[in-house]
Amino acid sequence: MLSTMQDDQLSLAYLLQHGARAHGDAEVTTWTDSGPRKTTFARIGKRAAQLAHALRELGVTGDQRVATFMWNNAEHLECYLAVPAMGAVLHTLNIRLFAEQLVYVANHAEDHVVVVDGSVLPLFAKNLPELKTVKHVIVANGDAAALEAPEGVTVHSYEELLAGRPETFDWPDIDERSAAAMCYTSGTTGDPKGVVYSHRSIWLHSMQVCMTDTMRLTDTDKALVIVPMFHAMSWGMPYAAFMVGTSMVLPDRFLQPGPIAEILAAEKPTFAGAVPTIWQGLLQHLDANPQDISHLREVVVGGSAAPPSMMHAFEERYGVPVVHAWGMTETSPLGSVARPPARATGEEAWRYRYTQGRFPASVKARLVDDHGNEVPWDGESVGELEVKGPWIAASYYGGVDPDKFHDGWLRTGDVGTITPDGYLTLTDRSKDVIKSGGEWISSVDLENAVMAHAAVAEAAVIAVPDEKWDERPLVAVVVRDGHEVTAEELREFLAARVAKWQLPEHWTFVAEVPKTSVGKFDKKRLRADHAGGKLDVTHF
Repeated sequence: MLSTMQDDQLSLAYLLQHGARAHGDAEVTTWTDSGPRKTTFARIGKRAAQLAHALRELGVTGDQRVATFMWNNAEHLECYLAVPAMGAVLHTLNIRLFAEQLVYVANHAEDHVVVVDGSVLPLFAKNLPELKTVKHVIVANGDAAALEAPEGVTVHSYEELLAGRPETFDWPDIDERSAAAMCYTSGTTGDPKGVVYSHRSIWLHSMQVCMTDTMRLTDTDKALVIVPMFHAMSWGMPYAAFMVGTSMVLPDRFLQPGPIAEILAAEKPTFAGAVPTIWQGLLQHLDANPQDISHLREVVVGGSAAPPSMMHAFEERYGVPVVHAWGMTETSPLGSVARPPARATGEEAWRYRYTQGRFPASVKARLVDDHGNEVPWDGESVGELEVKGPWIAASYYGGVDPDKFHDGWLRTGDVGTITPDGYLTLTDRSKDVIKSGGEWISSVDLENAVMAHAAVAEAAVIAVPDEKWDERPLVAVVVRDGHEVTAEELREFLAARVAKWQLPEHWTFVAEVPKTSVGKFDKKRLRADHAGGKLDVTHF
């Protein structure tokens, strides 16, 4: 028996039209060096139509890839909407990738057009001669004449290209399973790998982002979208906002603690999302330069584990709850969000909040041991997390690295436990866990314990070889401005918080923990620095 329901396609073309029409008054604010620049969803919709007309004239007639090399701003949002809605494929290039990785992903994706922000034009220009398939470069918020393009590449001004074009477009009917956008992993091991999102996956993911068990976006919110639009589709927030009418504040290149605090003071957003390193920096700034941020109903932290000390500091000193989430490029990226069950209060609620959260109904999860056997959800059994669902990748573009997929499940590389009621706690990445004397030590747990010390701004833990125990932890510490602390003091501080056998013998103080292109601790570089003798290590 078949249903009597219509089989309408979940197309981003309709999402664009709906947001521009039903939520036309919702605002998009782009931060600039002279303050806020404002527009509306209705205006964004009209300019997206103009952009679609321009791209058609540049030969984008099918599913050609249109790349962006841009910060979070209104022009990037126009690309987010216009490109998939016209049937092409949006490819967000990560500004922070190393040159060889950037060239690799642009060529691998076969980008036809690239839209570039003027502020990063010199960075892009260095790589343009190596981009084999690019025929057109469009410069937004900058001088197109400043780019000297190689033969066969035409350079355009974004505003001149849109000027005078129709503000409506005959958006096509699109199969919801066709490609809408693609994003490459950050490439911390091997070449970056391409994840291709469908119209259907983005639509369903956007609905989940707005639901009460995840980010709870509504038309009464103003969201500060700090997480880059070139990373994991900005956690799906731009599409979710357009779906329900959430006004957006886009910080462009102004991502340092001072400018973010200024944006908070001027725009008073109700919601924000970013990786922990952004919030750690903002916390230090606010402690030195107090201001009221109670207009934030909450902030969501993902990308890596949020230190409990930071979560408590924001809530207890500034009245802002920090909500922990987990995800990855391959999961669109929403995988789980740590909202305690209704019954939990006090310390029990905090224990739930420290986890990576509970999976929504559309994300299936399991833990698998080293022999491929599924382990129980008992809060104690440890295994590698595997997930599947309608917004989870089933393969990488081009079929590379098929071992990351197992019987239809994505192998995340994350190791952890799941409680009987479905809350995920990640103890480590499989490549970062410290195997000492036949036992596992969680680098994440050690980092959080060290960062609970008032003098510590950041702490990253890696495994180093040990003749007796195979591996032991080394802690790299960044001391907070205006503070002093010794390795002996930190080791004594840890002694009351971790098992004696886990207590690190190796410590080093660094000016900054190296970061990946998406703001996570780059432990690969830290391990290389240690192996190369670049770290001044204290041993106990």
